[in-house]
Amino acid sequence: MANGKRILVLVADAGFGHRSAANAVAAALQETHGHECAVEVVNPLADKRVPALLQSSQADYDRIVRNVPDLFKIGYQVSDASVPSAVVESALTVMLFEVMRDLVRRYQPDAIVTTYPLYQAPLGAVYAISRRYVPLLNVVTDLVTVHRLWFHSAADLCLVPTAQVRDLAVAYGLASSKVQITGIPVYPALVQETRPPAGVRAELGWQPDLTTALAVGSKRVGHLPGVLQVLNHSGFSLQLAIVAGGDDELYRQLQCTEWHTVAHLYNYVTNIPTLMHAADWIICKAGGLIVSEALACGLPLLLVDVLPGQETGNAGYVIGGGAGERAENPIAALEIVYHWLERGGALLAERAANARRLGRPRAAYDVAERAWAAAERGPRTRTSHAILGRPKLIELLNRHGVPWRRRAH
Repeated sequence: MANGKRILVLVADAGFGHRSAANAVAAALQETHGHECAVEVVNPLADKRVPALLQSSQADYDRIVRNVPDLFKIGYQVSDASVPSAVVESALTVMLFEVMRDLVRRYQPDAIVTTYPLYQAPLGAVYAISRRYVPLLNVVTDLVTVHRLWFHSAADLCLVPTAQVRDLAVAYGLASSKVQITGIPVYPALVQETRPPAGVRAELGWQPDLTTALAVGSKRVGHLPGVLQVLNHSGFSLQLAIVAGGDDELYRQLQCTEWHTVAHLYNYVTNIPTLMHAADWIICKAGGLIVSEALACGLPLLLVDVLPGQETGNAGYVIGGGAGERAENPIAALEIVYHWLERGGALLAERAANARRLGRPRAAYDVAERAWAAAERGPRTRTSHAILGRPKLIELLNRHGVPWRRRAH
């Protein structure tokens, strides 16, 4: 690999989606170009030099969006304005400059892919100071409602999931030539599974010929137990496969339930693609990743939770595309499932066809090919006088005591 290309993929652990998208891209790169490139997936926020404010933001994400969703929504909307976003980008540059500079120096990447919006401004600062520009690809992981911080001029390509986000990126100032629609990367296993659902169900030990709903929970899914309760007492001929998503309390609750329908219970799994291919529809929240995975599998979505902010757009995309519905409460979920199953499941089949139409199962491969092409082009160097804003950037770093000269070249 001494003569191979090096691709650095930057993630964060605020929710599952950013890392899952990054891992999907890395897996696609290894599958298609593994013999000629090395891929590293790194979370810069894990560096001990990162201020506690940013480190804790990953762990606090679940607590904030669940316990004070209105506050999260207000903060999201306020920070999406142009002036607050510029202030945030300056702060991120000060807080992350050294970490980003040292990551670039350590890994010497030929290209960088990021699935988290906070890294572009500090990376752009590292490039300007060092005068060495590594190709940067920014992968947006929400379907419609996207924060302004995702769109930054430091990226060579902004890879977006939908036409709505493409238009938003252009409206926020990115050149249209920099914005391309790929979808949100989902794990290649979603593409590789080609067996009919009955065969996958048989392998899992489920009843092969029984209509199957996959329910995916976690600490971020607050309304799932009530929906499962009404389905358990509905009398519908179906089986439930329920994943607690590592929520031990929910898993204990499921184990203590008296099930009147066939139920398969899991706490945490690593084979979600397999479970999705075994199901006829999915019950979940409106997270960008799980929505993208479900659409890639052609699974109709029964959305039981929508967090304020970006998930509102995700839900609207699913519902507007006819690929699913939102249940505001358990009784609404019961009504939706009834209509899906009546008349031989005609509406369920229609929802599945729409999901397949919206899905982009090869998104990870499309991102991987762009990353590989960027790595083949490799870094480029620019002279100092050609870099607009460099003096102000140096002034910002000096003012806050950031040692930009050290190891900057």
